Amino acid sequence: MKISIAIPDSSLMEEPSALDKSMKVSQIARACSIFRVGTIYLYHEADGRDRDRSLMRTLLRYLETPQYLRRTMYRKTEELQYAGSLSPLKIPSHVQTADPKKVRQGDIRDGVVVFSRGLKCLDLGFDQLVPYHGPEEEGRRVIVQFKEGFPKFLVKSIRRDEIKQYWGYEVKESSSLSSLLSNWKSKVIITSRKGKLAHKGQKYFQELSDSEVLVVFGSPKRGVHEILGRDLSNIQNSQVLNFFPEQATATVRLEEAILGTLAIINILSRN
Repeated sequence: MKISIAIPDSSLMEEPSALDKSMKVSQIARACSIFRVGTIYLYHEADGRDRDRSLMRTLLRYLETPQYLRRTMYRKTEELQYAGSLSPLKIPSHVQTADPKKVRQGDIRDGVVVFSRGLKCLDLGFDQLVPYHGPEEEGRRVIVQFKEGFPKFLVKSIRRDEIKQYWGYEVKESSSLSSLLSNWKSKVIITSRKGKLAHKGQKYFQELSDSEVLVVFGSPKRGVHEILGRDLSNIQNSQVLNFFPEQATATVRLEEAILGTLAIINILSRN
C-alpha cells in the first residue's frame, strides 16, 4: 500500500509560538516517516495563514532532507530558527556513511547539483565533488546510485520509486481540499468522528494492500465534513472512518490523529 496524507494549511493556527509550531511540524514529519508516507499534501483551508503554510512547507522539506545536504540547500532563516531542536527522522536516506572510502557499488545517496570550475557536479556530503552529467539544474536535489564506489565515484540518477526501502516523503500543495480530491484517482479515507468505526472495516483495509490511498485530516476548528460540505458526497472511492471511538478528549490534535490513524491502518491492512 502506498499512503499519502492531506492536511490543512491551518494546522498550526492554535499553536502560541514559533517554537510550538515548529515542534508540531516535527511530530507530523516523524509520524509520516514511521509509517512510510509518500506524499504530504498541504491543502488551503479558510483559516489558513500564509506564514503558517510557508513554515509547514519549509520545515517538512527541511526535515526530510539528509543532514549532510542542508547547509547547501538552505540558508539561515527565521523559519528555521528552531530546526536544531527538532527530532531527526533517521530514515534510510539520512543514515549514510560520512566516509567516502566506505561507499560501494550499488549504494544509493542523495545529492545536490552544483557547478565547480564550469563543470556540473554533485555535492554528496563528501570532501570532494563528483562529476555529474544529468539534466537537472544547479541547486536541484537528485538521487543517485553508484556504478562504481571509491575512488572513482561513477553515478547514475534513479527515481525514488526504484528504491526498495523507504526514502522519505514529498511535500505538495493544493488550492483546496475539493480540488485535491477531484483529481485523486485512487482510494480515499476521510477521518472523522462521524464516520463508521475503522476496526469494522477490516476487509476494506485488506483490499487496500495494492492501492494508493489518500488519508484526509481536518483542521483544528473544522472537520472534513464542514470543510467539504456538499462536495463530500461526490468523492469517489472514499470511506469516512472513525479511528478514535469513544475518545475522552474534546478533540484529537492533528499530530495525534496522524500517528494513531496510520498505526491502525498499518495493522489492519496486514491482518
